[in-house]
Order: sequence, then C-alpha cells, then structure tokens
Amino acid sequence: MWVGFRAVDGREEAIQELTAPGGLFELTTEDVLGQPAAVFASRMRSLREMVAKAAAFADQEFLVLQDQRLTFDDFTSQVAAAAAALQQRGVGHGDRVAIFAANCPEWVVSFFAATSLGAIVSAYNGWWTADEVNYATSLSQPELMIADRARLERSGSGRPDLACVVIEDDWDGFIASGAGTSLGDVEQPLAEDDPAVILFTSGTTGRPKGAVASHRGLIGFAQSTLMNGAVRAITERRSNPGTEDGGAPSPPDQTVTLGTSPLFHVSGLYGTTLIAMVTGGKIVYRRGRFDPEAVLQLIEDEGVTAFASLGSIGSRLVGHPRFGEFDTSSVINVSFGGAPASPAVQNLMRQAFPNAAQAVGMGYGSSESVAVVAAIGGGEYRERPTSCGRVAVGFEAEIRDPDGHVLPTGQEGEIWCRSAYTMLEYWNDPASTAAAIDPARWLNTGDIGCFDDDGYLYINSRARDLILRNAENIYPIEIEYRLDAHPSVAESAVFGVEHPETGQEVKAVVVPDGEDADPDELAAWCREVLAAYKVPTLWEIRAAPLPRNPAGKVVKRELYS
Repeated sequence: MWVGFRAVDGREEAIQELTAPGGLFELTTEDVLGQPAAVFASRMRSLREMVAKAAAFADQEFLVLQDQRLTFDDFTSQVAAAAAALQQRGVGHGDRVAIFAANCPEWVVSFFAATSLGAIVSAYNGWWTADEVNYATSLSQPELMIADRARLERSGSGRPDLACVVIEDDWDGFIASGAGTSLGDVEQPLAEDDPAVILFTSGTTGRPKGAVASHRGLIGFAQSTLMNGAVRAITERRSNPGTEDGGAPSPPDQTVTLGTSPLFHVSGLYGTTLIAMVTGGKIVYRRGRFDPEAVLQLIEDEGVTAFASLGSIGSRLVGHPRFGEFDTSSVINVSFGGAPASPAVQNLMRQAFPNAAQAVGMGYGSSESVAVVAAIGGGEYRERPTSCGRVAVGFEAEIRDPDGHVLPTGQEGEIWCRSAYTMLEYWNDPASTAAAIDPARWLNTGDIGCFDDDGYLYINSRARDLILRNAENIYPIEIEYRLDAHPSVAESAVFGVEHPETGQEVKAVVVPDGEDADPDELAAWCREVLAAYKVPTLWEIRAAPLPRNPAGKVVKRELYS
C-alpha cells in the first residue's frame, strides 16, 4: 500500500515539515464515518464558513462574465440574499436544489447559498437531454430548480410542480427578496459530514449515478490541493538551488483562472471555484460554445494566469491559426484532468505557454474520490509523462486483484483508495454504493493501474470500459442500450478509440437485424435521448455476430482495430 508520505526525494522532507505539529498543514487522525482518517488539524468545518472567510478578500474581483464583475463583497452579500430567498421558498436542511445552467456567477452564488443552508445541490449536466434531466429529477427530487432559459427549453416541461428560478427572468427579484440579510442569520447547524452536492457520473446500469460529496470532502479538496502545491513548490525549489523559485515565474498578485471547465464537473466546481474561494483568485467565464479565438482574446484581455486543458481545449487553442497574434504570456499554469494527456500534448502546452512550462501538471481523482488522489507536475512530470503522480497527502491507495487481494508493486489491478474525503454514497442507490465502497471506507475507483518502485501511479486507460472524451465520462452500456432499442439493430458494442485531441472517440459496432443499418439514422436515434458527447462518431456495420466468451459477454478486444 502507498500513502501520501512515502517518497524517494526531497518531497518526503517537505511533507514532514508542512504536516508536523505547528506546521502550516498540520495533520492529525480523527474518526470519520467510523474509520480513523488523516485530517488537517486547522480547517474550516462547512462551506458556510468558507463563504464567511472569503469576505476577507473584500473588493477583489471574484466572478467575471462579460459585463458582470462580482467582487468578493458582492458575492458574499448575494449568497446571503439567495440563502434567505431559498428559505422563503421553503428550502431547508437536507432539501435538494437543482442547478441546470451554463457557467455563470449565478450558478456559483446559488451553490453556496444552498449549501450554506444545509441543502444539497443537485448539479445537472448542462448538456443533458430532456430524458436525462427527467431521470435526475426523479432520482434527486429537488424542491426547486435554478436554471437558464436555454437548458429549460431543451429539457422540456419536466416535473410540472417543480418550482423554478429562471436566471434571465427571475434572478434580480430572487436576490432582492432576500436583500439585507446575513449568513450569520442562518441558525441551522452544519456538520462536516453533511452532504453538500450530488455530482452525476455515468454508471454501468446505463443511467447516471449521483456521487454525494460532503462539506468535509469539498473543504478537504481545497486544503489538500494547496498542500500538494506547497509540497511541489518546496521540492522543485530545493532541486534547483541556483534560483530562489526553481526558475518559475513569480506568482501574480491574483490568480486569474479561465472558467471553461463546467461547474457540474469536479474540475470546474472543486478545482476552479473552491481554490479561487480560498486564495482570493478571480474566475473568468464566457458565454456560448468553446471558441478558440474568443478564448485567446479573453486570455489577453483579462490576463489569465491559469487554465485546465481538459480534452481538446489546449490543442484547439494552440492549433488556432491566429494563436501567435494574441498575448498569452500571462499564463503560468496549465493543468490536465479528466483523462491523462499524451506526452505530445504535454510538450505542446509547454512550448506554447513557456511561462507555464515548469508548472504543467495533472491530478487524478473523480466525483467519487472527491479530492485529488494523486498529482504530478514540474520536473517529475517531464521525467514520467505517463504517470499521474504519487499518492496525495491524506490518501491511502493500493492495487487489488478481482478477489480483493492487495497486489505487489509493478502488478496491474484495480485501484482502490481511501481518505476522509471520499463520497458519502451514490444518492438513493445503496447497491451501487456497497459495490463501490467497502465497510472500511475503501473506494474502488473502477480504474486499472499499477505502482512503480518509487510510488508513482500509472493508469491503463484501455483496460477499463469507461470512455473519456473531452474529459467527459462515458459508459458504453448506456449507448448500447439505446442502440439495441432501435428496430434495425440486433446487437451492438461500444468502446473508445484513441484520438489526439479529444482523448478518445466513441465507436459503435452494430450488427443489423436482417437488413442494413444506417449510421446517420442511428446517430439521430441516440441523439434523441443522449447528450451529444455520448453519440458515436465512428461506426462499423458488420454481418457477423459479435464475438462472445462462454459466459455470453462480448469480447470487445476482438473488435479493436
């Protein structure tokens, strides 16, 4: 088993300094949900406390979208007003509030208003179709939905009795109804392990599962991320003694992060929003579909210092014919997440953003792990470009065989991890929860990988069924179920095919039911109930039956070409 203290270089020394009694990130052991776990001795205990502490950044800008520019003062006052407005509408502790909108300041305000009351945010995927929205609504049973017009129109009527705040039409009145209040007026106590948010992730049942994260989990994400950054900075500096900062550019007075990662994702809500909350950073959003030229202009205009290159975002920016015409020198941090980035893409980012070359890195985690399980960056990422790093402080991780036995270093198997921050459960799905989390609170990530002799974790992305396309998780069975329901399809198999920009593309192999199947018709059929990113882009129509093993399971490796 590997834990976040074992290392082979100055990293261990840095960790010991930071986590020792009196250290900046002092660690202690406490009981968390019936199991001993490493936690930070000094920590916030709720997201309401996080909002209160963010007020210290006062008139610094926090959330920017075109002409909307909210300072931290604006944000904290709007959170208090929105919380009061939610209370007036009957929302209380344990109730669900659905948010179904594009990235915008109102999304962030709504999230912290609801969680400050002890309500649970049901974070809807902004690309869902009506069928997917209706399923999530049926599962999470929200008391109220906060949505934008475009997504409401796409999702249809949904549940007629569900109260809805339409951002473009109702937001000003919604905030005004709670004006003049303070979060200090909220008397409902919050516990660290109270649920805070449901993030939906595709499951092997073919329907989204709702991973429930606690207040402790979200705060732990932020604090452990800062800890990982401090360890890396100290280690890099000591490994480059010729310069005070290891040769990296000086940090800016305020980080400015490009908010392209969706807020219904770990990367957007946790990695971007929570970190900006605790560091006084600014997040810059934009409307509409991803447009490389518009984003490059935004980087120049706002002095963006950091962005997450999920999926093909980085490649599309750098590959734009006008890339060199924009000033991108402000970018000093480029990160990857959602799926491993190829060494070629890593080097492309280093060359295109030279001021970020030493800070290019990635984190490995999931909606279920909540916090980052392993991370890598800087020089070690150059040396081990196919690794996702060493186990983060506060985490334990091990590789197990299908029977649950721990495997030795170098052997590939299922990745299991444990921390104080692991999801509480899959919402209203005890069977899936029991399958994912064992009685000792170890989480089966569903990933396949191994450790090397130095404790670096490697993931075999082809060994799992999950498809990662533009950092979106796609389970083939959901698409297979839809295809198999088409009258011209006898059977189907779906899997991921490597792609240089999107990570993977979705390929469908279809056996027709007596007559030819039309890929365009099948794509339209899928698009009726599946989000666009799940619709196959590669099709193979074959006459022979799908290859199966004696148990009747399709042997997909025989279909790869």
